[in-house]
Amino acid sequence: QVQLVESGGGLVQAGGSLRLSCAASGSILSVYTMAWYRQCPGKQRELVARITSIGTTNYADFVKGRFTISRDNAKNTVFLQMNSLKPEDTAVYYCNAEIRALSIGRSDYWGQGTQVTVSS
Repeated sequence: QVQLVESGGGLVQAGGSLRLSCAASGSILSVYTMAWYRQCPGKQRELVARITSIGTTNYADFVKGRFTISRDNAKNTVFLQMNSLKPEDTAVYYCNAEIRALSIGRSDYWGQGTQVTVSS
């Protein structure tokens, strides 16, 4: 059994910052790419940023220069530092990870989501 547990969401004023965390736990053998997605009200889920096991990162154009993704491989944790937040960043943010687990093999996992609300 593998779980992804997110934390760090909340309400912030425009221009402010938040840091999201997502920790993977369970019978984990390897964690590959980890990523953050978001689903804005009335829209489809979209990729925000991803990071490979060796630290290569990719960002959606709408967060470049404002958000930073990082990870702690020893703790199977991924972070998303969000600066200069805008009201349009309001969304439910989801953690995603590709994990090889004992007796399960390599699969894709999702966290439960954490709400980020940016007020104007």
